[in-house]
Formats: sequence, C-alpha cells, structure tokens
Amino acid sequence: MISALQEAFDKSTYPLPGHGRRNVQVLKDAFENIDGQLDSDIYGTGKVIDAFQDKIAAFLGKEKAVFFPSGTMAQQIAMRIWCDEKELQTVAYHPLSHLEIHEEDGLKELHNIKTILIADETRVIELDDVVSMDEDVACLLLELPQREIGGQLPSYETLVEISKHCRKNGIKLHLDGARLLEVLPFYEKAASEVCELFDSVYLSFYKGIGGIAGAILAGEAGFISESKVWKRRYGGDLISLYPYIISADHYFDQKSHKMPEYYENAKELAGFYNSCHNVTTLPQIPVSNMFHVHFPHSKEKIETILVEVIRETGVGIINHLKATGESSCYFEVSIGDRYQEIPKTAVKNAFLQLDRLMKKKFSY
Repeated sequence: MISALQEAFDKSTYPLPGHGRRNVQVLKDAFENIDGQLDSDIYGTGKVIDAFQDKIAAFLGKEKAVFFPSGTMAQQIAMRIWCDEKELQTVAYHPLSHLEIHEEDGLKELHNIKTILIADETRVIELDDVVSMDEDVACLLLELPQREIGGQLPSYETLVEISKHCRKNGIKLHLDGARLLEVLPFYEKAASEVCELFDSVYLSFYKGIGGIAGAILAGEAGFISESKVWKRRYGGDLISLYPYIISADHYFDQKSHKMPEYYENAKELAGFYNSCHNVTTLPQIPVSNMFHVHFPHSKEKIETILVEVIRETGVGIINHLKATGESSCYFEVSIGDRYQEIPKTAVKNAFLQLDRLMKKKFSY
C-alpha cells in the first residue's frame, strides 16, 4: 500500500531530490542518437564494451577496466582476487559497508572470507584504525563517501597516509567508489588522482549519474584479467550488456561534469534544512551531493508534517522516512538535476512552511 508521503511526493509539482523518475524514458533518451546498426557486445567482447571499458579505465587512471552488471558482483570478486593473491581469506572494512549490511553475507557464504570491522559506526575510518588492526588482512576496503552515515569523508591527507601504510605492509587497498564522482568537488582532485591511491576501484553508473545499472571494476591488467574469469563464474557475462553500457556512457557524458553544481546545491539545501526548528543534517555541511536529514521525533509525526508541507507548497521534499527509534527518524537526500530546475521562491517557501509546522508541533 502506497504511503501518504509517497502519494504526496508523486503529486508534487517540484520534486527536490534526484534526476527524475526512473522509467523507460531513461533508456529511450540514452538510445536516441545511437545507430541502430551498431553491433551489440557478445559475452563480454565487442566494440561497444571494449571502447567504454577503455574510456573509463583512462578516466580513473588505471591500466584496464571491466564492466559488470552490478557493483555487488564486482566488489565481491575484487575481494576474492586479493585474498587469493595473498593466500589470506580476511578483509577489513567499515561496519556499515555495503558488503556487510546489504549483500546477505555474500563474501562469507560464497567465498568463506572473514571480515574485520574497523572504526565506530558513527564515523569514517581513520589512519589510527588501520594502523591499530591486530589481525593481518589481504585487503582494506574504503567507501567514499560513507553512505550510511550521511556521506561523510576522510580528509584527502588521511587517504594518502592510509595508502602509504597499506603499500608498506602488503595490504591491498580497494575503493568502493560507487559515488566517487560525487566526492571529487570536495577533494578538488581528478578521479585519477584519488584512484592512484588504490589498487582497485569500483564505480557505479546508476547512482550519481542516473544510468540504468552496471559498474566498472578497474586496476592493473593482471587483476582485471582475473576478474573477467570470476565474472564468467558469477554469470556476469550476459550475452549482451549493451543497454546498460550505452546508457552508462550517455549519462556519464551528460552528468559527470555537473558534480560541482550538485555539490553546491546540496550545501545550499542543507542550509535550508538546518534553518528549520528541530531539523539537522549529517554532515551539517555536506561533502558531496548527498546527506541525511534527522528529526528527534517519531516517524509518524514527521511524516504528517512533511505531507502537509508538500501539499501546501507543491515542493516534493522526500518520499520516504526511516525510523531510527521510537522518537527519531531520518531520510537521505541526493541532489541531481531536479533541484536546479525549481524556482528558489518555491524552495524557500517550502522550508518556511516546514519551520512553521515544526515550531507549531514541537515548541514546548
């Protein structure tokens, strides 16, 4: 059953987050200027896939890259390869890593890989966390940004020091860069500069840039050669992946250069949220185009207020809420093309209404 918040969002005039509805038009737009006689890829080979893989490998500053149907597949394979190379079935990552909380223990069940969780759930991994590990690991995975805690980031200097430590101690460093493009404006670095610190890199093509699905795994030629073997074992070599590849290429070209704009808009929007009574963002000042919005009140009470704001102003603030306790809830914001298209007067009015209703309901 559709929630009142989802219904209000669907009917809103100005939805705030994202690029737009994920419907078939996304695919139609990507194929609008594609020659119908272009040959498809076949089982991981062909011009359409080879060209895209080479393009993204160069962008990331890596020797080779391979396209995967999903990031889950790509990252589990990366961990397996690094563990096999060192003959040590242990990896380390953040307690809220995607591999730990969203993949049904794939690493453990499919590969018998042991995971070491480092750092507190509320913060990013720092150098001290890595240095103080009391167990040897084959690979350390860093997620940039750390999505489950609002998209927080370690400093670039910290990344450099972690990279140096890992190389000195024979630990492979893997980048969960699902949202790598989105953090480049904060770091003020090219993708290749960030990726140079890592032995392997994963990049998603449906999150920040709005493609259909798919991911790239990039690294040295030997690593990528081995990953292709594992891709076949996983069933990832579909007879053709071109719908995903062409859409990924289209939206990469269309949106990757817009990340600074999305980043600035996210900071502006977070300021609007933080100006409202009993509303805070995490981080307070975003470090990418995403952040979390927190309320010290029950999901049911906040949903009622958000529905009223959306209906009164026509601005679709969000379509979902997640409870974190009996008297706390939050939602995630990811900024894309939509935000820039909304009149600023409409945005400001929506947050004046949100502030008014929060004060009315929760001023004691």
